[in-house]
Amino acid sequence: MNALKLLAAYYSNASLVLRIFIGLVLGTLLAWIAPAAALKVGLFGELFILALKAVAPILVLVLVTASLASRQSNQPTHIRPVLMMYLISTFSAAALAVCASFLFPTLLTLDVSSAEGNPPGSIIEVLHNLLTSIFVGPVQALNTSNYIAILAWAVLLGVFLRHAAPSTRTMLTDVSNAFTKAVQFVINLAPIGIFGLVASTLADSGFEALITYARLLIVMVSCMLIVTFVINPLIAYIKMRRNPYPLLMTVLRESAVTAFFTRSSAANIPVNLRLCEKLKLDRDTYSITIPLGATINMAGAAVTISVMALAATHTLGIPVDLPTALLLCVVSSLAAAGVSGVAGGSLLLIPMATSLFGIDAEIAMQVVSIGFVISVVQDSFETALNSHTDVVFTAAVSYANQAQEAGSAVPAQSNAAQADVSA
Repeated sequence: MNALKLLAAYYSNASLVLRIFIGLVLGTLLAWIAPAAALKVGLFGELFILALKAVAPILVLVLVTASLASRQSNQPTHIRPVLMMYLISTFSAAALAVCASFLFPTLLTLDVSSAEGNPPGSIIEVLHNLLTSIFVGPVQALNTSNYIAILAWAVLLGVFLRHAAPSTRTMLTDVSNAFTKAVQFVINLAPIGIFGLVASTLADSGFEALITYARLLIVMVSCMLIVTFVINPLIAYIKMRRNPYPLLMTVLRESAVTAFFTRSSAANIPVNLRLCEKLKLDRDTYSITIPLGATINMAGAAVTISVMALAATHTLGIPVDLPTALLLCVVSSLAAAGVSGVAGGSLLLIPMATSLFGIDAEIAMQVVSIGFVISVVQDSFETALNSHTDVVFTAAVSYANQAQEAGSAVPAQSNAAQADVSA
C-alpha cells in the first residue's frame, strides 16, 4: 500500500509535460512492437476524452455563472478585444491558406469512396444553425455539449443572480471551485489517456496512407505553423506591446500538446481554463472567452477549408480569380466559426466552400473523404492551433490591461508625492 502511495505521489509531483512526453513515447513503442495490444489500450484514451467532455459543459456553465454573479458593477471585463483578435486571426489564416494554395497548388486523386456526413449547403445555413443553437433548453445544451447555448444560459443566470443573497453567490463560487478540482483530477490523468490515444491511433492507421497526400499535408501544416509562430504572436504583440514568445511557448507546452492528441477544442476547454488560472488572468474574462473561443476561434479550420477547396479546383482545372479568392477567405472564416468543437468538424464544411466554384456535391464529398484519410495529422495540428490561441489572446488582453493599469497608477503616485512636497 505504501509503495502505491509513493508511486502516486511521484506521478502527481512530476511535470505534466514530462509525463505526457513519456506517455507519447511509450504509446509509439507499443504500437510498433505489439499493434494488437496497442489497439486494446486505446480504451484509456477513449475514457480520458469522455471524461473531459463530460466535465467541460457543466464546468463552463457553473464557472461563467459564478463569475458573473460575483462580479461587481464597476468591475470591467475585456471580452470585446479578445473576440476581435479571434476574428482577425481566423481571417488572416484563411488569407494565408489561399495564398499558399496558389503558390503551391496540390492535385488530388478524386476516386475515394464518399464519406459519411450531412454538410451544410450554404453559409446562410451555417449562420442559421449557429444562431438557432442558442435557443436550446439548458438540460439539452448540457447533454449535447452545445457551448453556445451553455454560454447563453450561463450569462443569463449570472446576470440575474448578481442580485441574489450573498450566501447564494458564495455557494455558486464553492460549486465552481469543486468542479475546478474535478477538472484538475481529470487533467492529471492526461499522460495515461494520451498513451492510449497514440498507441491505438498508430496501430490502427499508421502513416502509410499519409504518404500519398504528403504535399497537401505540408501545405496545411506549414500554414498552421506560420499562423502559430508568426501571425498570432504579431497580433498579441500589437495588443500587449511586449515579447509574446515566452507566453506562446508556455501555452504551446501546456495547452497545444493535449489539444493535439484529444483533437477536440471542446475537450480542451478544462485544460485552457486551468492554464488561465495558473497564469493569473482575469477570471471574469477567461471564463467566457475560453469556451467561446472553442466555438468561434477556428483559424486552423479556416486553413483546412481553404486549402482543400482550392486543391479541388486545381485538380479539376477550374480557374479562380482574385474576387472569388477573397470571397473564399470570408466564407472560410465565417464557416470556421460554425465548426463544432469535435474531431473532424471542419471537414464537413468543405462542400460549402467548393460550391463557390460550382463543384458538385459528389466530388466535394470525395474531397471530404480525403480529408478524413489525412485527419490523423491535419486535425491534430488544426485543434492544437485553434485551442492554444484562445489562451494566448486572452492572456495578451489581460497583460495589456494590467500594464495600462500599472502605468496609470504611477502618475497618480507622482502627483501625490508632489502634493506632499508642496505642503
